[in-house]
Amino acid sequence: MNELVTDASVWSGKELVNRPDWLHELTDQEITELTTAVDTTSELSLTKVHRDTFLLPLLAHRLKKIQHSLENESGATLIRGFPVNHWSQSQSTKAFLAICHHIGTPVSQSAAGETVFHVQDAGFKDDDPRTRGPNTSKKLSFHTDRCDVIGFMCLKQAKEGGENCVVSSSQLYNQIARKRPDLLSELKQPFYYKRHNVDLGNQSPYCRQPIFSFTAERFACSFLRVLIDRAYASHETPVMTARQLKALDFLEEICEQPENQYRFYLQPGDILLLNNWTTLHRRSEFVDHADPAEKRHLLRAWLSVPNSRPIDPLFQDNFGATEAGSLRGGMRARS
Repeated sequence: MNELVTDASVWSGKELVNRPDWLHELTDQEITELTTAVDTTSELSLTKVHRDTFLLPLLAHRLKKIQHSLENESGATLIRGFPVNHWSQSQSTKAFLAICHHIGTPVSQSAAGETVFHVQDAGFKDDDPRTRGPNTSKKLSFHTDRCDVIGFMCLKQAKEGGENCVVSSSQLYNQIARKRPDLLSELKQPFYYKRHNVDLGNQSPYCRQPIFSFTAERFACSFLRVLIDRAYASHETPVMTARQLKALDFLEEICEQPENQYRFYLQPGDILLLNNWTTLHRRSEFVDHADPAEKRHLLRAWLSVPNSRPIDPLFQDNFGATEAGSLRGGMRARS
């Protein structure tokens, strides 16, 4: 008998929008505080931006509550009202990174050590080794990232498409436990993952980790189908079994059920924060504006948070640490 997840991370799409921790609208005082901090740090380089140099005494109190709710409540929060239309890209990036530092520690998203990734269509061809889902205009599948919390700030929205969608992985787990416990058993076993094509600082070509797991009674979900498929297509790993394939397909089938999803468009000035252990996310295909200055553009950060849950020891290879509250996740910088 599979145990069910019974905490606040279980929700349907309709339920999420009614959660008190989902939507946070900035007050006039908080916006003034942000604007003052942006103006007074104009000479500060991005690498020097952190909690002690980008002071937000009023907003910091709210961000502390958000840090707690991301780990212990719905795991999904939208902060609305950042005046990005009045800021330069540099100013917006500083403000976003400062907000992220109040939630956790930004970790590297590339072999170059980037802590802020620009999510926009880079125009790379499919066979270009620099290509990764976020720098294309293609529809992405439901997935998690290599961090405790992922953050997005919207600077520009697409001409058409680019819809965001989130689901509770705890909700998915419970549904699979009830409908197909045999397949859930497969999803709790380790799958092979191939090293990402931009993860050049990682010397290991593969890792093995479960999709669903419990550690010290805390639930965790980690899923990136594209890297699983690449691993098993390489002929360097054991052949994927028919039951493993059915389990992966059934998980994605449950993801697609409309009642599990909350779908929305990020607007300029929105920050979306997601707990990667309790949610899955994706975005739809989009069409950009012809003007390069108006093309869809989001900022992304991967965060290691000090109040994180413990995770299965199998995540050691991919995350670097598994203990609760440990600094973990991201890609190793290439030496």
